[in-house]
Amino acid sequence: MNYYLGVDGGGSKTLAVISDEAGRIAGHGVSGCGNHQAGAQTAEDNIRLAVEEALRSAGLGKEQITYSLFGLAGADREADYRVLRPMIAGLGLEPHGIVCDTVIALRAGTRNSYGVVLICGTGTNSYGINSSGEELQVGGFGYTFGDFGGGSDLAVEAFRSVIRAWEGRGQPTRLAPAILAQLGYGSEEEMFHHFLDHGLRVPNGLAKLIFEVAGEDETARAILRRQGSELGNAAKAVIRKLGMERDSFDLVMAGSILTRGDSRYVVPYLEAEVLPAAPACRLRVLEQEPVAGALLLAMERSGVQVGEAVYQQLQHTLSVKAANAVWINH
Repeated sequence: MNYYLGVDGGGSKTLAVISDEAGRIAGHGVSGCGNHQAGAQTAEDNIRLAVEEALRSAGLGKEQITYSLFGLAGADREADYRVLRPMIAGLGLEPHGIVCDTVIALRAGTRNSYGVVLICGTGTNSYGINSSGEELQVGGFGYTFGDFGGGSDLAVEAFRSVIRAWEGRGQPTRLAPAILAQLGYGSEEEMFHHFLDHGLRVPNGLAKLIFEVAGEDETARAILRRQGSELGNAAKAVIRKLGMERDSFDLVMAGSILTRGDSRYVVPYLEAEVLPAAPACRLRVLEQEPVAGALLLAMERSGVQVGEAVYQQLQHTLSVKAANAVWINH
């Protein structure tokens, strides 16, 4: 029996899953942040922990893994791979491959060999590959380098909107009582001074409050409109640079903001940017954990031709809903 290891190392968690060649899950492991840009040693420790846990739960040794594929947040440039190659080689899993987490998200969301993916989780990223095999990434480097959004930026936007409303520079917003209650402050003034006095960072968890109040709050809706437009603009740049305007392809939407948030406040504005540029593209919300894409790529790189039964098996066990119930919160 051949076994394959797929790893999804993200900004908030690392998920390692082992399957056989039929797509049946043999073992899994979960740990913390796997993005080396947030700390190389921490990422290495978390990736190793998730992999070792997956091997233990599967009852397998490293030598029994036919191919391992690591889809890692922060695997964006050659400078990143100079850090990641020795890190992953040190795990002792051969043969293996390393790609950006955008690549596994796209593979998990389409059965085609080409397409575009948008990631909106902790941060944002966009990646595409055309029918000729040309690849392009746009974004993934944060606000300073052109990005906007994801949980970290959205949380800051929510926080600053409350401060601006309190100071009179913005409209009153339902985000104020929601954020004060979430963080345990009695007033905006108390929160303002406590954050400044202690050099605190805005917690990413505030992003979900934007969705919670959006139905009754224009400030929240405006933040989410901007998020949708910015994501659409990134995808549009990928599409145009890869010459995909007239192609029929899947545009996969991945990351917690797009897969677990209320899409009606984001997706219409994304569509308004993308569809005029590529009318034949099909927007699809990623319904599987991206690690499914890592497993599919591991199989394909070892020479397996993935059949319908494998897709069905992975969809059954690695759907976002099913996986979340079984181990994502483990």
